[in-house]
Amino acid sequence: MPPTDREAAYLRVLASPEFQELRHKYRSWVIPATIAGLTFYFVYVFMSTYAVDFMSQKVIGNVNVGLIFGLLQFVATFAVTMAYVRYADRELDPRSSKIRDEMEAEGLA
Repeated sequence: MPPTDREAAYLRVLASPEFQELRHKYRSWVIPATIAGLTFYFVYVFMSTYAVDFMSQKVIGNVNVGLIFGLLQFVATFAVTMAYVRYADRELDPRSSKIRDEMEAEGLA
Protein backbone atom coordinates (compact mmCIF):
# COMPACT_ATOMS: atom_id res chain seq x y z
CA MET A 1 0.00 0.00 0.00
CA PRO A 2 1.56 3.33 -1.03
CA PRO A 3 1.71 6.10 1.54
CA THR A 4 -0.96 8.76 1.62
CA ASP A 5 -0.06 12.30 0.59
CA ARG A 6 0.31 13.30 4.24
CA GLU A 7 2.52 10.28 5.00
CA ALA A 8 4.65 10.98 1.92
CA ALA A 9 5.11 14.58 3.06
CA TYR A 10 6.27 13.41 6.51
CA LEU A 11 8.65 10.94 4.88
CA ARG A 12 10.11 13.82 2.82
CA VAL A 13 10.63 15.82 6.01
CA LEU A 14 12.32 12.85 7.69
CA ALA A 15 14.67 12.49 4.71
CA SER A 16 15.43 16.21 4.46
CA PRO A 17 18.96 17.46 5.21
CA GLU A 18 17.56 19.85 7.83
CA PHE A 19 15.92 17.04 9.78
CA GLN A 20 19.00 14.83 9.47
CA GLU A 21 21.14 17.69 10.82
CA LEU A 22 18.72 18.11 13.74
CA ARG A 23 18.95 14.39 14.53
CA HIS A 24 22.76 14.54 14.30
CA LYS A 25 22.95 17.56 16.64
CA TYR A 26 20.59 15.88 19.12
CA ARG A 27 22.41 12.56 19.12
CA SER A 28 25.88 14.12 19.24
CA TRP A 29 24.95 15.73 22.55
CA VAL A 30 22.59 13.23 24.14
CA ILE A 31 24.57 10.03 23.58
CA PRO A 32 27.85 11.27 25.14
CA ALA A 33 25.95 12.94 28.01
CA THR A 34 24.04 9.71 28.68
CA ILE A 35 27.22 7.64 28.62
CA ALA A 36 28.96 10.08 30.98
CA GLY A 37 26.02 10.14 33.40
CA LEU A 38 25.63 6.37 33.46
CA THR A 39 29.38 5.93 33.87
CA PHE A 40 29.38 8.30 36.85
CA TYR A 41 26.46 6.40 38.38
CA PHE A 42 27.98 2.95 37.84
CA VAL A 43 31.34 4.09 39.23
CA TYR A 44 29.45 5.16 42.35
CA VAL A 45 27.69 1.78 42.59
CA PHE A 46 30.92 -0.10 41.90
CA MET A 47 32.87 1.88 44.50
CA SER A 48 30.06 1.51 47.05
CA THR A 49 30.28 -2.24 46.57
CA TYR A 50 34.01 -2.88 46.13
CA ALA A 51 35.74 0.16 47.69
CA VAL A 52 33.88 0.22 50.99
CA ASP A 53 36.92 1.37 52.97
CA PHE A 54 37.47 4.34 50.67
CA MET A 55 33.78 5.28 50.53
CA SER A 56 33.46 5.11 54.33
CA GLN A 57 36.35 7.49 55.00
CA LYS A 58 35.14 10.44 57.04
CA VAL A 59 35.64 13.85 55.48
CA ILE A 60 33.95 16.24 57.91
CA GLY A 61 32.28 14.95 61.07
CA ASN A 62 30.00 12.07 60.11
CA VAL A 63 30.06 12.98 56.41
CA ASN A 64 31.97 10.37 54.45
CA VAL A 65 33.16 10.05 50.85
CA GLY A 66 30.20 7.82 49.93
CA LEU A 67 27.67 10.41 51.09
CA ILE A 68 29.42 13.16 49.15
CA PHE A 69 29.62 10.92 46.09
CA GLY A 70 25.91 10.11 46.44
CA LEU A 71 24.94 13.77 46.74
CA LEU A 72 27.07 14.54 43.69
CA GLN A 73 24.74 12.24 41.74
CA PHE A 74 21.98 14.82 42.25
CA VAL A 75 24.30 17.69 41.36
CA ALA A 76 25.37 15.88 38.18
CA THR A 77 21.76 15.21 37.19
CA PHE A 78 20.79 18.85 37.58
CA ALA A 79 23.96 20.02 35.81
CA VAL A 80 23.33 17.76 32.82
CA THR A 81 19.69 18.88 32.68
CA MET A 82 20.65 22.56 32.74
CA ALA A 83 23.35 22.01 30.11
CA TYR A 84 20.88 20.18 27.87
CA VAL A 85 18.30 22.94 28.18
CA ARG A 86 20.90 25.53 27.18
CA TYR A 87 22.06 23.35 24.27
CA ALA A 88 18.49 22.75 23.11
CA ASP A 89 17.66 26.46 23.32
CA ARG A 90 20.75 27.36 21.30
CA GLU A 91 21.05 24.49 18.79
CA LEU A 92 17.97 22.28 18.62
CA ASP A 93 14.99 24.58 19.09
CA PRO A 94 15.83 26.98 16.23
CA ARG A 95 16.28 24.04 13.84
CA SER A 96 13.12 22.27 14.93
CA SER A 97 11.14 25.53 14.77
CA LYS A 98 12.29 26.07 11.20
CA ILE A 99 11.21 22.55 10.23
CA ARG A 100 7.86 22.98 12.01
CA ASP A 101 7.25 26.34 10.32
CA GLU A 102 7.94 24.80 6.91
CA MET A 103 5.58 21.92 7.69
CA GLU A 104 2.86 24.32 8.83
CA ALA A 105 3.31 26.36 5.66
CA GLU A 106 2.65 23.17 3.68
CA GLY A 107 -0.41 22.44 5.84
CA LEU A 108 1.10 19.37 7.53
CA ALA A 109 1.11 20.30 11.18
